[in-house]
Amino acid sequence: MDIADFLGVTRGSVNRWLQWYDGCGLDGLRSEKRPGRPPRLSEGQRAELVALIEAGPTECGFEAGLWTGPMVAELIRSRYGVRYHFHHIPKLLHALGFSVQRPRKRLARADHEKQQIWLRKRLPTIKKKPDNVVA
Repeated sequence: MDIADFLGVTRGSVNRWLQWYDGCGLDGLRSEKRPGRPPRLSEGQRAELVALIEAGPTECGFEAGLWTGPMVAELIRSRYGVRYHFHHIPKLLHALGFSVQRPRKRLARADHEKQQIWLRKRLPTIKKKPDNVVA
């Protein structure tokens, strides 16, 4: 049995480890967190962005009362000159300590009693797989 089989890895991995050991000794085998791409916003800008988001969109010149991803992206672009892809905005907000929340959609003039009757009686009859309907 050779080393690769014993460790459950490929021979290429073992060869790479030997090269790292030959080049740097034991330090070459230590796992390090890779630095990755540097952040586009400095720590100061991130702290300022948190304060702006907490102040609300109307304080930042938007008409809407709730933040949306595109609004945050526009705020970052106009304030700091940095463009983020809209898929990255939720990741950035999470890293800043925010969570994505979506408002519940309710009809303004809906009859609550009729909705409950529909959920309990009508919906179970039209569902393909009947299950417990939470009302």
